[in-house]
Amino acid sequence: MSAIEFRNICKRYGSQSPLTIKEANLQVQPGEFCVFVGPSGCGKSTLLRMVAGLEDISAGELLIDGQMMNEVPPAQRGVAMVFQSYALYPHMTVEENLGFGLKTLLADKTLIAQKVAKAAEALQLTPLLQRLPKELSGGQRQRVAIGRAIVKEPKVFLFDEPLSNLDAALRVQTRLEIAKLHKSLNQGTKKTSMIYVTHDQVEAMTLADKIVLLHTGELIERHGSIAQVGTPMELYHHPKSLFVAEFIGSPKMNILPAIVHTAGAEAVVFSLAGQSFTAAVDGSHLSVGQAVNIGIRPEHIEVGAGELKSKLSHVEYLGDSSLLYVQIAPELPLLTVKARPDFVASETAVLNLSVARQHVHVFDASGLACQRR
Repeated sequence: MSAIEFRNICKRYGSQSPLTIKEANLQVQPGEFCVFVGPSGCGKSTLLRMVAGLEDISAGELLIDGQMMNEVPPAQRGVAMVFQSYALYPHMTVEENLGFGLKTLLADKTLIAQKVAKAAEALQLTPLLQRLPKELSGGQRQRVAIGRAIVKEPKVFLFDEPLSNLDAALRVQTRLEIAKLHKSLNQGTKKTSMIYVTHDQVEAMTLADKIVLLHTGELIERHGSIAQVGTPMELYHHPKSLFVAEFIGSPKMNILPAIVHTAGAEAVVFSLAGQSFTAAVDGSHLSVGQAVNIGIRPEHIEVGAGELKSKLSHVEYLGDSSLLYVQIAPELPLLTVKARPDFVASETAVLNLSVARQHVHVFDASGLACQRR
């Protein structure tokens, strides 16, 4: 059972440098698959490396199974890390690479052979055990790197963007294998936690039990490193801030400026492109005339009925759907609408759009979301 706890973790490189990590508070439960995601420079790999003991902690406390880890050497933390680069020994076979970590610990040869065989079977590497890394594909090499971590039977698995060097097809295949690995390692009473770092939100949404989205830039100083923690669907449907709303989702959420007409605990009425619309959110802290931002996901905009008139600018046909880019007012950015795959219309066509009030997000001047009703 491996619980990980971050208590007010901070990281600063140099006394005059801004904080890379600020006041990170987080709990990763035993057996949980936790994904750190965020834009470049948000500190997700730094946070992961602090768990591994590869980065010093400037302030705060890191605990694994209730034990303080701040000063514990990496080899004694019970963690195994899979890097972006495969870091395999080129002169060793797959079998030798898999067992090398245990060999350096002077483990029994029979035990090493058993653990290597078990890991190879789990990752479909058994036919490749006598090959050298140069004889493997990129996906196979990454599986060897993952298998090398498995044979150590760690308390915690750490993955630092392990799929970024693979092509699109191999990324999907290896992602599925990592998901299956997590399930297989947590079928019994023994629970193995995983922390996975990525900048790819698709990986985060498909793999995670829990997503930790990290701020970047000046948002770290203003709000701390962690923007939001929750399940993938919580972050998608209930973003706590404009930053979260814009980062999670592909295509991105539409963000439009609007002016509050009336505001109350059950709804906010606002004007947009000369029309009045309602959002089912708690706007009790808003005032009439206040500028806000409205968020609408592309799939929540209905085409063909409604009072919002728009001019079609461009269509992207994706097979399973069509993405429409429409202009509702010259001063506003293009709106992205996810339509049926059989959508047909001439360019410059005028479309009527509608949005149900329960699908409209409202963000106040500070970028925080109004609670949805």
